[in-house]
Amino acid sequence: MAYLTAFNISIDFPLYHSESRSLKKAVLGQMSSRFGFDKKSRPTVQALREISFSLKGGDRLGLIGSNGSGKTTLLRTLSGIYQPTKGSLSMEGKLISLLDPGQGMNMELTGRENIYLRGYYLGLPKPEIHRLEADVEDFAELGQFLDIPVRNYSSGMVVRLAFAMATAFPPEILLMDEWILAGDASFMAKAKARVESMVKSADILVLASHSASILAEWTNRLIWIDNGQIKADGSPMDVFEAYLPKHDYDELVRGFLPKK
Repeated sequence: MAYLTAFNISIDFPLYHSESRSLKKAVLGQMSSRFGFDKKSRPTVQALREISFSLKGGDRLGLIGSNGSGKTTLLRTLSGIYQPTKGSLSMEGKLISLLDPGQGMNMELTGRENIYLRGYYLGLPKPEIHRLEADVEDFAELGQFLDIPVRNYSSGMVVRLAFAMATAFPPEILLMDEWILAGDASFMAKAKARVESMVKSADILVLASHSASILAEWTNRLIWIDNGQIKADGSPMDVFEAYLPKHDYDELVRGFLPKK
């Protein structure tokens, strides 16, 4: 059974040019509650502070908060990109993360070569790599562009390729940032259906988004992150009632009322 547990996770990022007197003065003056110092007295930004939660099979966790609150940093920590400064992280289950359109791609290789690279990384046998190639080629609809270097792609084409590769196999733990919900309308119509299928099949979902309607539809638990800390944790509608302006909350509730 898949599970994911974060215990007192903290992430500190060092501030470069930390010998600047003005910077140290600002930190000492507590210009921001997210400034601090490491063990060597160097200024740091406290991106996350004492984040704890546990997820098991069937949990669908949404992350909300303003830009810069720490949502994406938390997702990157859960995916293994960042190592916690303090605390611990444990999990069981096949994890797929959709956090960055270019994540895991070599921009100098062609789209097709990147598909093979992904297959080798996953340890797939040749027949499975060919199946992956066919699936991505059909879904991404890049045509002849699949055989030119990715550095020549538009941003939308990179999203198509990255999305198709990342969603080709059902995960047990799925981490998603909201970039996956953006794109041209013609592509996103079928992309949304593919994501919804993954969400239903995944044991655990963690999704960061500003879209209240998506989070209300796809999650059964919500964590509000503010200044790198958990401000609220509970059922989506309870957290939304505290997070959203009253007008926006009332509109969200009306959107989920049965149609007469």
